[in-house]
Amino acid sequence: MKLRLLASAVAVSAIALSGTVLTTGSAAAATRPDCSRGLTNVPAKETVKVRTTPKVNGHAVGQLNKGRKAFLCNDGQSFTGQSYRLCGKTSNKWLYVMPNNANIKGYVPATCIDW
Repeated sequence: MKLRLLASAVAVSAIALSGTVLTTGSAAAATRPDCSRGLTNVPAKETVKVRTTPKVNGHAVGQLNKGRKAFLCNDGQSFTGQSYRLCGKTSNKWLYVMPNNANIKGYVPATCIDW
């Protein structure tokens, strides 16, 4: 009897876990911005870090230096994220960019991009 209960508990746990993994994977894919179209050669006002999430403490994957140009994904559509005070302004708007001549993509504070 104990063996049947244990087997049932393991099966239910496996189903619950696989459901969680599938939900997490599809949610992450749905939020990725579209870089098939956008604005080209948009310069940075200040040097900023390119981050994986629209948060000031998000993981940095690169840097966009002052005056360097980037490709703004989604035609420059901004995304709401963590509030910040950077480049002389307070905002919670972030842009998803691909710095020119770099193989990285990520979020930068919208107030630090001159567009």
